[in-house]
Amino acid sequence: MPTTHLLYLHGFRSSPQSMKARLMAERVAQRHPGVHWWCPQLPPSPREAMDLVMRGIAPWPRDTMAVIGSSLGGFYATYVAAMTGCPAVLLNPAVDPARDLARHIGDQTAWHDPAQHFYFQPAFIEELRTLEIGPVDRPERVFAIVAKGDEVLDWREMSARYPGSRVRLLEGGDHALSDFETKHLVDVLRFLDPV
Repeated sequence: MPTTHLLYLHGFRSSPQSMKARLMAERVAQRHPGVHWWCPQLPPSPREAMDLVMRGIAPWPRDTMAVIGSSLGGFYATYVAAMTGCPAVLLNPAVDPARDLARHIGDQTAWHDPAQHFYFQPAFIEELRTLEIGPVDRPERVFAIVAKGDEVLDWREMSARYPGSRVRLLEGGDHALSDFETKHLVDVLRFLDPV
C-alpha cells in the first residue's frame, strides 16, 4: 500500500536542516504533495525524542505510514517500526548508540548551527538502552543503506543488525551518504512507494 504519512528522524547533533532531510522534504513536496511529511527537531533526551515522535504519529494510519532514519535516527526509526509495524528506511543506522555516545557526554554543538549548544547527559545513555529492541519482526519491511566507508559507525555491525532485510552495502561512501541525491533517493522513494 502506498505511503501517505512519512516521518524522517535525523541523527545525533543533526537537525531537519541536514542534507538528506532537506532533499527528502523537497522531493516529497514536489512529486508527492499528498504525502504528510514530518521531520521534527529531536531533543537531546532519547526518552523525550521518542515521546515527541510517538505522540506526533499517534493519529497516523499504521498501514500507510513509513519512517526514515539516519544514524541515531536510524536507531530511533527501528524502534518506531517495531512499535507501529510500518516500513523503515535506515541510512547508516546506529546499532548501539548507548555504547557509542557514552564518550560524547557533555557540552555538544549542533552540526548545522555551531552557535547552538546542548548538554548530552549521562542519564541519556540509560534512556537509549530502554529503546533497544531485539530482532526486527518484519525484516522484509526494512531497507538499510550502509556505507563501508562510514567514518563514524562500523559497517559490519550495521549490516549484521538487519538479517533478512534488504541491505544495500556500498563500497566506500561516507557517514553522511554524500551521494544520497544521485544514488539513493529514488530507491528510497520506490521502496516506500508513496502515492
